[in-house]
Amino acid sequence: MAKRKMTPTPAENIAKQIMETYKPQSAQEIQDVVKQIFAPIFEAALQGEMDNHLGYANHERSEQDSSNSRNGFSTKKLKTSMGEVPIRIPRDRESSFNPQIVKKHQRDVSAIEDKVLAMYARGMSQRDISATIEDIYGFEMSHEQISHITDCVMEEVKEWQTRALKPFYPFIFVDCLYVSLRTEQGIRQSAVHVILAYDTEGRKDVLGLWINETESKHVWMQIFDELKARGIEEIGFLSMDGVSGLEDGARAIFPQVVVQRCIVHLIRNSVRYIPRKEWSRFTKDLKLIYGAVNVKQARERFEQFKKDWANYPGAVSVWESNFTHVEQLFNYGSAVRKVMYTTNAIESVNSSFRKVTKKGSFPNEDAVFKILYLRVLELYKKWNKHRLQNWAMIRNQLLADERMAKLMKHYDVIY
Repeated sequence: MAKRKMTPTPAENIAKQIMETYKPQSAQEIQDVVKQIFAPIFEAALQGEMDNHLGYANHERSEQDSSNSRNGFSTKKLKTSMGEVPIRIPRDRESSFNPQIVKKHQRDVSAIEDKVLAMYARGMSQRDISATIEDIYGFEMSHEQISHITDCVMEEVKEWQTRALKPFYPFIFVDCLYVSLRTEQGIRQSAVHVILAYDTEGRKDVLGLWINETESKHVWMQIFDELKARGIEEIGFLSMDGVSGLEDGARAIFPQVVVQRCIVHLIRNSVRYIPRKEWSRFTKDLKLIYGAVNVKQARERFEQFKKDWANYPGAVSVWESNFTHVEQLFNYGSAVRKVMYTTNAIESVNSSFRKVTKKGSFPNEDAVFKILYLRVLELYKKWNKHRLQNWAMIRNQLLADERMAKLMKHYDVIY
């Protein structure tokens, strides 16, 4: 059976005509050709807009009773993804023509703003961004232009910071990182408070960012109060690193929340009292406790642990003071325990933030919010592709707990 002849597409016809006319011999020559035809394409589109504006095509007499007519051209250089391209803009005598393809005063059609924001979100300095734009696109971009582009994000930041939140989150994680801010008194370290949540569909969301001089109970209480004002009514579990007063501050706003100390932080705090050569054996004994099959076994192993490590009372004391946080893990299924027992999820977020904040100091808080918000948008792109692993089992184990089942039913989270 003979193959049916395919009709060339308009794009294929244009490409064929370009190749026959210009005969490019290399990739660079092809790009140069494409750059050459940018101007005629834009100019043809602008001529079409002018025809529509006047009501008649070029070289045609107007059938309308109008004093307006064409009045030559103005010229300007457009920044495109292929570099700078000079084009001619048609004018009319009454100066009422308002082109849409290339708007008045517009000199950039390369969507360079999005590219600048993407580079800024990845921690590139203004100097590096400027050099990259010039290398790739062939035109210079000043530090002031880059700053103006990134400053436009601040309105989005403010909307994001005050957006309405969901009434119920099963898991919330809190943590801080520190950034350097330039002040009249010199460089000071400021705490950026970060809250990460898993919603009822097992998807991550950064609920907000707050900057204060230090991390304290009162600051966290104000933050939780703000979260309540933005719509959160209940929180299932709150995982934290053990900041003094944070637990009381959270319970002052959300009385029913289950606060869980991060086991990993407890290990770090206690291992400081142990000689380095004993670290491996010490952490292995601890894992036997929080990794037990039930609370009875955990208690038995803890009693043995206290005897085995009695020569290091500082290390034992850390666990004695916080053993209730180990015991409460066993009120829930293993899948839920795996989520709530550590703050690794939010530490991963903060690690991503540090990649763009560690290079130097910031002139003000807005500069910090700007770069971290752009980083959050990058994280959202990754997170939106999938939910928390093993979420179906986690959800079922949550429903097995009386308090969580009541909350999930109240907020219609039954799947």
